Amino acid sequence: MSESSEFQPGRPVVLRGGTVLPMDASRRVLTGADVLIVDDRIAAVGPGLDVPEGTAVIDATDGIVMPGMIDTHRHMWQTAMRGYGADWTLTQYFVWYYLESGRLFRPEDVHAGNLLAAIEAIDAGVTTVVDWSHGLQTVDHADAAVDALRSVPGRAVLAYGNIQQPPAEWTATPEFRAFARRIAGDDMLGFQLAFDVTGDPAFPEKPAFEVARELGVPVTTHAGVWGATGDDSIRLMYDHGFMTPETVYVHAASLSADSYHRIAATGGSVSVSTESEQSAGQGYPPTWAIRAHGIPVSLSMDTSVWWSGDLFSAMRTTLGADRSREHLQAQAKGDTVTHAALRAEEVVSWATRGGAHALGRDDLGSLEPGRKADVVLIKNDHSPVSFPLLNPYGHVAFQAQRGDVHTVVVNGRVVKHAHRLLGVDLAAARREIDATVAHLRESLGEEGWQKGMNPDVPETKILDNPYTYTDYRSGSTHGG
Repeated sequence: MSESSEFQPGRPVVLRGGTVLPMDASRRVLTGADVLIVDDRIAAVGPGLDVPEGTAVIDATDGIVMPGMIDTHRHMWQTAMRGYGADWTLTQYFVWYYLESGRLFRPEDVHAGNLLAAIEAIDAGVTTVVDWSHGLQTVDHADAAVDALRSVPGRAVLAYGNIQQPPAEWTATPEFRAFARRIAGDDMLGFQLAFDVTGDPAFPEKPAFEVARELGVPVTTHAGVWGATGDDSIRLMYDHGFMTPETVYVHAASLSADSYHRIAATGGSVSVSTESEQSAGQGYPPTWAIRAHGIPVSLSMDTSVWWSGDLFSAMRTTLGADRSREHLQAQAKGDTVTHAALRAEEVVSWATRGGAHALGRDDLGSLEPGRKADVVLIKNDHSPVSFPLLNPYGHVAFQAQRGDVHTVVVNGRVVKHAHRLLGVDLAAARREIDATVAHLRESLGEEGWQKGMNPDVPETKILDNPYTYTDYRSGSTHGG
């Protein structure tokens, strides 16, 4: 689909007359307001703005204008298998991807998954995605991942990982170092290292942290995952000085207060994937504990092999999980919760400003003059759910869905308008996905493909962690 002639590069754009959630520090709600975009920046926010001659006008009446959402943890390469693992436990996921069939993915399969995931993200108003790309078995796989991300008009961060090799091994190769140098410093494509810490006292992941420090890139890690990573992992990182404000701890759902104190003291943030934690079993969604320790929060959806690829579901389930625990805790003591501690405006902030903070991007996550123009308009004149608009934060968190995303702007470019993607070849993405699915089905055989939706777990593979580069096993991962 070609880009609309209405939105040519360099032409200013104004969204007129919407309910604007600037997501600034005051969490104001502006009614009947405009958002003016000039080049790649927010130029002005307010009612009745004067705009340059020739500005493209988008009618935001009866809609909500908010910053683009930011997903800080998504295994984009797995999107070709959308819904395949709907009934998996985390152990089955580990067996299928880490120990058995993950090796079947070719560079072109990583490209297919990343392409579809990137398109899906902007369609749902997610303008920045951290591609937690732990299927990069070779640099060719990494190049394919990057090619896909750069072919879609969204913002991304490649979190480079390889579950088939020890982190100390793949980070040490000259091929990886050359790749890291090639993609450094791109405003539209950031870079992180993605690997986990098993808790092995020998700390086999230490060389990978040293490479990250040498390259000056953040580390994102699955922390506090029941049966896989726990307090020993956090303690090793802390004792060796590898916990930094840039570190993102994914899930953090099975940790003790000691670990939360260490994360808080070193300034890191937590990426909560509530749909995943509720269903797969990493631990109870930890927003209640994270809030108690003052740790910054961002949201993520994890993987489309299980769950939805949007942050509306993430916000909704996060509110539900946090409030459910609050009620249960009170009722266990014979008390009644009269005012919810977690409010809708907080989770909307986590989906926007929280993600920007986690990525160290203070130019994203809010609609303020001078910030990058990543903007979403939620408006659906054909839906009875679009009115009345009484509590905009509550509407975003509980009422809206991806089909209500009317317009999306990334870096000043309109990439979706009137519910239709612009500049995206969805048919080509479908062809790539079809080829990947055909490859996987043929490689597994039809019986294996069907069995994979509920795979057996051999007794020898019910592990404390799914990695094979260490024999370390510890009950400390079973509850902080």
